Amino acid sequence: MKELNQHEEQIMSIFWNQGELLIRDVLELLPEPKPPYTTLASTIRNIESKGYLSHRMYGTVNIYKPAINQEDYSRKSLNRLVSNFFGGSVGNFLSFMVKEKNISQKEVKELKKMIDQMEDNK
Repeated sequence: MKELNQHEEQIMSIFWNQGELLIRDVLELLPEPKPPYTTLASTIRNIESKGYLSHRMYGTVNIYKPAINQEDYSRKSLNRLVSNFFGGSVGNFLSFMVKEKNISQKEVKELKKMIDQMEDNK
C-alpha cells in the first residue's frame, strides 16, 4: 500500500473514530480552515485508491468506510519507520526514543518486563 501523507492520515483518523461517513460528514468534522468540498472529495478518492477506504452507494452518494483498521495501519507505519530510518533494528529505534526522552522511565520498565516475559516463555 502507498503511504498516506499527514493530511490523509488526519482524514483516516476521522474514519477510524466514526466509521462510515459521507464526504460532507468528514468536512463537518475537520478543523478550521476546512478545505473546499471538491478538494476533500478528491483526497478521499485518493485515499480509497491507495486501499485505505472503500465505499458503497446509497442512492447517488458514496458512503465511505475504512478498509484497514487503525491498529494494522499503525503496525505497518511503525515497521516502515524502523526499516527506513533505523536499519530495521528495533534496538536502534528504542535507543533513539530513550535518548530523545520520548519514552518515560515507566515505559522503559514496562518494556523490560515484556522482554523478561518473552524470555521466560521461550
